Amino acid sequence: MNENPKTIHLREMRAKSQLGGGADRIAAQHKKGRLTARERIDILLDKGSFREMDAFIEHRTHHFNLDEQKFLSDSVVTGWGTIEGRLVYVFSQDFTVFGGSLGEVHAEKICKVMDMAMKTGAPVIGLNDSGGARIQEGVVSLGGYADIFLRNTLASGVIPQISAIMGPCAGGAVYSPALTDFIFMVRNSSYMFVTGPDVVKTVTHEDVSFEDLGGASVHSEKSGVCHVTADSEADTLFLIRRLLEYLPQNNMEDPPFVQNGDDPLRMEEGLNSIVPESPDKPYDIKEVIRMIVDNGQFFEIHENFAANIVVGFARLGGHSIGIVANQPAVLAGVLDIDASEKGARFVRLCDSFNIPIITFEDVPGFLPGTHQEHGGIIRSGAKLLYAYCEATVPKLTVITRKAYGGAYCVMSSKHIRSDLNLAWPTAEIAVMGPDGAVSIIFRKELEKAKDPVKRKAELVAEYREKFANPYVAAERGYVDDVIEPKETRPRLINALEMLQNKRDANPAKKHGNIPL
Repeated sequence: MNENPKTIHLREMRAKSQLGGGADRIAAQHKKGRLTARERIDILLDKGSFREMDAFIEHRTHHFNLDEQKFLSDSVVTGWGTIEGRLVYVFSQDFTVFGGSLGEVHAEKICKVMDMAMKTGAPVIGLNDSGGARIQEGVVSLGGYADIFLRNTLASGVIPQISAIMGPCAGGAVYSPALTDFIFMVRNSSYMFVTGPDVVKTVTHEDVSFEDLGGASVHSEKSGVCHVTADSEADTLFLIRRLLEYLPQNNMEDPPFVQNGDDPLRMEEGLNSIVPESPDKPYDIKEVIRMIVDNGQFFEIHENFAANIVVGFARLGGHSIGIVANQPAVLAGVLDIDASEKGARFVRLCDSFNIPIITFEDVPGFLPGTHQEHGGIIRSGAKLLYAYCEATVPKLTVITRKAYGGAYCVMSSKHIRSDLNLAWPTAEIAVMGPDGAVSIIFRKELEKAKDPVKRKAELVAEYREKFANPYVAAERGYVDDVIEPKETRPRLINALEMLQNKRDANPAKKHGNIPL
């Protein structure tokens, strides 16, 4: 029996749309070590789950002979599929067609998939590989970018938005990812910059490479634009799948609960000795986190940026949690501009998507100095304070050692609506460290002392015994309990279960005015 010619034509059209810019351009993409738009989708989504939209669409431009260069699906592949059985929407820019540049039709396809994601309450993932606006389409392409920016903003805090930078992204192409919740980059392969090296050289006379201007290392270590880096495109896509395990589909749902076999009553004896006896000696807070969370698995965000604070996702008793922790092994865990902003953004992300926040506190204060003051440490510190105050999800705090000064207040203290505050016996909760406090309080006595060094040591020891402990705060109810470190895991899991039905709210308003 002969097949219907129209069916055959449909198959031919679909096969043509699968080719993007053609075999030669696909080969050129592979030669650069990069996958095609469709290959990326195949790796990202569950096998066989992708359903494409607008595969037969073409651009509508006639200027500059573009009407002689038409490709089915234009320069972006859009649709939906599943990750671990959960619905996600995806768009993947196709560098083989006009360098992945964004024109009118390209923008319409992205807007359509974002609108569907909002209607159905599912995450949207953008695989970005674009040279920017399609110059031949002029202001129409700029308008397309603005249409996407608006949707990014309206979707913020409603559905998770994840961006992967899979090649060079310049100009307007970087602002949509910047408006999303997470940016992933591939080392030595993906780049982000507002203006490329050639423009920089023309305007500022700086001679800089793609990598040094906007590579993954720059944005993950210096600018903080990038949240997660990987060595290959496949690794990047795998990490996106892992991230989604901790996130709900939208802001009306709780994050997925995953029972993983780790005993919720497990005690960790090693925690009892992890904090050094000397308050000046460092330890790695990540070791503390791994001992406490389920199966030691911690998905860190912003690992190489502002390393004096640690943020990321884990599970406790199967519950998805967000962790914010001072890192004594880097700058003694002090809060500076970058650490404050990194922590603030993560706290707000968790609060947006109903993810409980657990804070591990060991902070000597805010970093002093003209560079910090002139750079706006007051404003940046206020961002972190604002984020914690505003958050209404369950908030648990564990003070492992130092909690000094204003930083004590900021790091999810009882006074700013933390639900449960626990302290280890090594906790030191005070206005400042014993050494500084003695220098101020006993200044005149020390000036008159026959042996000021010996006398100061005595006074520091007395101050430490009286005030550098968790019990003064516990007497006031600022700390709910002082516990043995080994008990931390079961106590936190119990608290999460106790707070499952927590209800809290902020005063009715259009929105607050965070000190940006």
